[in-house]
Amino acid sequence: MVEYRVESDTLGDVKIPADALWGPQTERSRHNFPTGKLMPLNLIRALIQLKKAAAQANFTLDNLTAEKSALIVKACNELLNLGDEELQKAFPLKIYQTGSGTQTNMNTNEVIAHVAAKLDDSVEILPNDDVNRGQSSNDIYPTAMNIVAIEAVKNLEESVQTLIAALEEKQAKYWYTVKIGRTHLQDATPLTFGQEISGWVSMLQHDLEYLRQLAPTLNELAIGGTAVGTGLNAVPGFADIIAKKMSDIYHTDFTATSNKFYGLAAHSGLNVVHGAFKSLASDMMKIANDIRFLASGPRAGYGELKIPANEPGSSIMPGKVNPTQCEAVTMAAVRVMGNDVVVTMSASQGNFEMNVFKPVLIDAFLESADLLAGTIDGFTEHLVKGLEVNEKRMEELVENSLMTVTALSPHIGYHDSAVIAQTAERNGVTLRQAALESGKVTAEQYDEWVNPLKMTNVD
Repeated sequence: MVEYRVESDTLGDVKIPADALWGPQTERSRHNFPTGKLMPLNLIRALIQLKKAAAQANFTLDNLTAEKSALIVKACNELLNLGDEELQKAFPLKIYQTGSGTQTNMNTNEVIAHVAAKLDDSVEILPNDDVNRGQSSNDIYPTAMNIVAIEAVKNLEESVQTLIAALEEKQAKYWYTVKIGRTHLQDATPLTFGQEISGWVSMLQHDLEYLRQLAPTLNELAIGGTAVGTGLNAVPGFADIIAKKMSDIYHTDFTATSNKFYGLAAHSGLNVVHGAFKSLASDMMKIANDIRFLASGPRAGYGELKIPANEPGSSIMPGKVNPTQCEAVTMAAVRVMGNDVVVTMSASQGNFEMNVFKPVLIDAFLESADLLAGTIDGFTEHLVKGLEVNEKRMEELVENSLMTVTALSPHIGYHDSAVIAQTAERNGVTLRQAALESGKVTAEQYDEWVNPLKMTNVD
């Protein structure tokens, strides 16, 4: 049998599990909104940090007694020192609740107040009057959103940097390894595998730069706007102190000076940064697809690359190796592309003075960052670092290609070069044989002009 205690809020009495750290508003929400994932714990931790900073700021500004401030800070520290499993027990609310995140803000206020009472019941700490002093869900929740978003972006940037470094090693190793190029999924002129990788590296470098350029828009914090952006009930200087404390904790240059009506009603920063996630996802899709197609085979496909055998690829076909890391990262990319629609639509719902899609917006944003970072790490460690080339296969495909005829065009003209290529294809002979039989080219000229490595213009 579950034991209960009874607490009251403005709507009446509420039965709450006796050992629960939350209060009546959390309990109501727990029953009213039972569906979906739990609120992200990193967002909860950010809210606790903000409550701690708010108590310190209010004391500094003579808006809260020293005793109450110290006790709130102590309670926050107790919670911040808990492991994820223990902390989660106190925060049972779901993403799909009120669009302002109010219930989660109140969950945080109630838990801090209950922990404070356990620490020292001689000083009364009230969830709304003390823990939430100078704040509204409408400004503190989006403030926490931006903080956790910045942290997620930093983590993703590290993953992308690690992948770039691993690819650069392969680029250097295979800089002079000639392979056939392909355009429109058809044979094209040669390039080196190192050159091909350099294109992937440049894509990722651009993606990384997009993130670095766009991420600072998340440094603008809504704190101090309170209910509708006017700052009602927040004392002057309150928001600036909190922004400074958050800057010190998270090693980011946060500011509370931006327009509060914007901060509550719009999430343009999250929207635009997630757009960079989508671009990264698109590029990861391309890179992973290139690798898995070039590694297809080993005997009935392109067969140009050898991927690490990380696990058996089939429950029925012995010896099969599948490009599983490619599949994981491309599935993550699809989810990120879907999340971009969620973020975009959510960001558009800034009805009058407040956006009311905040929880689902930050959940989608964080999921995208986490999926990209995690699958990119796996892709780097378990595929790219062990990637090798099948030089024999690459040489064979270059030798059999008809598009090396392009090197003849400046010497004998486009038309005659095309005739040679078509003749080779029609008769099933090599390009060299067709060229010599055409009488347009001597053996010495062909060997000088049709040099695959020279055709790549590699440095």
